[in-house]
Amino acid sequence: MNEMVIYILIGLSAGILGGFFGMGGGFIIVPALVILCGFTQLKAQGTSLAVLLPPVGLLAFLTYYRNGNVDIKVGIILCVTLFIGGLIGAQIVQSVNNDLLRKSYAVLMIMVSIKMLVGK
Repeated sequence: MNEMVIYILIGLSAGILGGFFGMGGGFIIVPALVILCGFTQLKAQGTSLAVLLPPVGLLAFLTYYRNGNVDIKVGIILCVTLFIGGLIGAQIVQSVNNDLLRKSYAVLMIMVSIKMLVGK
């Protein structure tokens, strides 16, 4: 039962932050599943991808669209290329060592954070 509460809190946090900041919930869901729930990095990433499709994507998109904050042309281009890139990335990562993957993910998050803190 405690796991269910943790999953609910992770989902609510990721949904609120995803809708608020427009960021991929993977920046919340993946680390939370690894740290709090003991998932492997690969299982956390796969689970994150499975849950982000309908809830954040559809309802948050509609809200942004209604307020004139969506560039449909760019969105279509990104959607198609994300679809293809997601397949390529998912196939490649299946053979990556879990520790290397976890550390690589952490480095990516640090780099993005630093860029956002000091960049223009």
